[in-house]
Amino acid sequence: MDFCKIFLQPKEDIRIRQGHPWVYGNEIDHIEGIIKSGEIAYVYAYNNEFIGKGFLNTTSKIFVRILSRDIDEVIDEEFFKQKIKLSNQSRLDLGFKNSYRVLFGESDGIPGFIVDKYDAYLSIQILSLGIDLRKDMFINILVELFNPKGIFERSDVSVRKKEGLELFKGVVYGEVPEQIIIKENELLMEIDIINGQKTGTFLDQQENHNALKPYVSGKTVLDCFSHIGGFGLHAAYHHAKEVTCLDISEHAVSQIEKNAKLNNLSQVKAYKANVFDQLRAYHEENKTFDVVILDPPAFAKKRNDIKKAYKGYKDINLQALKIIEPEGYLVSCSCSHYMDQTLFIEMLADASHDAKRITQMIDFRIQSKDHPALLGSDESLYLKCVTLKVK
Repeated sequence: MDFCKIFLQPKEDIRIRQGHPWVYGNEIDHIEGIIKSGEIAYVYAYNNEFIGKGFLNTTSKIFVRILSRDIDEVIDEEFFKQKIKLSNQSRLDLGFKNSYRVLFGESDGIPGFIVDKYDAYLSIQILSLGIDLRKDMFINILVELFNPKGIFERSDVSVRKKEGLELFKGVVYGEVPEQIIIKENELLMEIDIINGQKTGTFLDQQENHNALKPYVSGKTVLDCFSHIGGFGLHAAYHHAKEVTCLDISEHAVSQIEKNAKLNNLSQVKAYKANVFDQLRAYHEENKTFDVVILDPPAFAKKRNDIKKAYKGYKDINLQALKIIEPEGYLVSCSCSHYMDQTLFIEMLADASHDAKRITQMIDFRIQSKDHPALLGSDESLYLKCVTLKVK
């Protein structure tokens, strides 16, 4: 026997059959054959029935990342090329053009690999050993399919250590400038692939940024945790009377100001501020807004953070609700999958009660369509964006 066969404990196959692509080490009953991290392993249920095959990594808690559920399918360069090609075509069919997520790892069938398109450049992130060992092959595929001016790798996230991988950041093909101007919806946005958030910016909020349109015309808008101004600039584009952007990063404030000028949006003002403190200060000053947007970083990055995260989310939402004009709107987001939809709505109800405001949920959105959520894999459904009408 020249390949690895992994047999699961009874009932551990159920979650994987339902679509989840990860096999954890503690779910395994026994292993037959040659164990070689980075190579293909075949996964079987306790009753010897084939479930799927994928890259093995004995260093990681995620022992196998499923690539195919067809025992005869060949996992080679052509296999990956077709996966990426199909994934990209699905985005084009949905209307994405200039900048979007080409490939969303597990959701698009290549676990541990993310590809983002920023105009003529690509930004990639590799989160698994099997992909990392084949990096040159993947770069060749991307060059063939997209002919980019440059590819930048943003594998500088700590989760790589769990795979036994070093953190890495750098140009892996062509040339990549420090700043790139992309088109997000109808706006021009200068982004930083090299040092910006995630792989350059928050592509997962593109559609939610544009969804502000019905709420902001002629209104005063407060955009908190603004990053480079995605929500605030879209509010201004959709004819908000006045937009205030807050971020604790000096660099982010500078980017907002640049992007406002780039789009001739003179009603946008950006300030360096701690959002928690500033919301309280506005309340003390009796300063109010028609629309408040909250798009904080993930307060819960692991399951044990949930209680602390709930408290943090409730605090900012409570303070925001206190400064919203009657008949105004709160747009509240969470990017932590541990803070699931039910818990997030419970927190909003809790905050509304304590703020003594009656609220109506008029929209519930998830991440943009180029970040599809794989049913059966809760981790891939992570972003919540709720709009409340505040009475």
